[in-house]
Amino acid sequence: MAGENLTHASNALRATDRDRFLATLVLAGPHRDGVVALYAFNAEIAAIRDRVSSPAPGEIRLQWWNDALEGQGHGAVRQNPVADVLLDTIVAYAIPTGTLQRLLAARRFDLYDDPMPDLPTFAGYAGETASTLYQLAAMILNNGEIIETGDAAGHLGVAHALIGHLRAFGYTAGQGRIMLPWSIFAANGVEEGEIFSRTPSEGLHAALGQITDMAHEHIAKAEAAIAALPPGLRPAFAQFSVLKAQLALLDRRADPFAPAPDDTDWRKLARLAWWTFRNRR
Repeated sequence: MAGENLTHASNALRATDRDRFLATLVLAGPHRDGVVALYAFNAEIAAIRDRVSSPAPGEIRLQWWNDALEGQGHGAVRQNPVADVLLDTIVAYAIPTGTLQRLLAARRFDLYDDPMPDLPTFAGYAGETASTLYQLAAMILNNGEIIETGDAAGHLGVAHALIGHLRAFGYTAGQGRIMLPWSIFAANGVEEGEIFSRTPSEGLHAALGQITDMAHEHIAKAEAAIAALPPGLRPAFAQFSVLKAQLALLDRRADPFAPAPDDTDWRKLARLAWWTFRNRR
């Protein structure tokens, strides 16, 4: 990979998805470069909603990336540093472009204000986004050879998405969006106006408690599935250690609309390093 473009991708990842950036620091050599490229691509896509004024220009950006993955306009595409290192990674590790295109398709949901309808839809969204990243990161660590990590990637991806949106609940509510399964809120008698006006209620706390319990269940299942993987692949799942700590902090948060408490970077790095050391054996 071109060193300058890789540095750009790494810096962009650090600025837009700091936790995933920190998780790459426990990796080494070309494997880390490949995972950085993958995560920088995801961060670029995840940030589209906040960078456009309406869904239409967001759709155009997603289409640009879809065309890039299909091989259209590679001369111009290569001028984008993140696209350049991503395309190199796809070639180096035989990454299936169809998997990345499904991630793009799932991210279309982010552009609109429709609430996440139900748990199966949320699980599908998490599977095509967060779970996909874990699966492909493991593939990179496996030198491009496909390996089945379904339970580990699947459960950790859903846990990651649940924890992320629980932490961002106040932020997305301020945008007029509901990214957690609406059916759970509705079953507890919550109305959209309560969420958008940031009004806590007994029903809201009950719904968020049920969602938090689901995150705990997926974290526990992910931990068991990761332990069953070959040691060389486990570092792809190192962010488990940070997510587990963030979930514990959420258990103690009284106001669901308040900014989520979090560890400092050095504590996260310590967790990542210790977890990786213990799980490489």
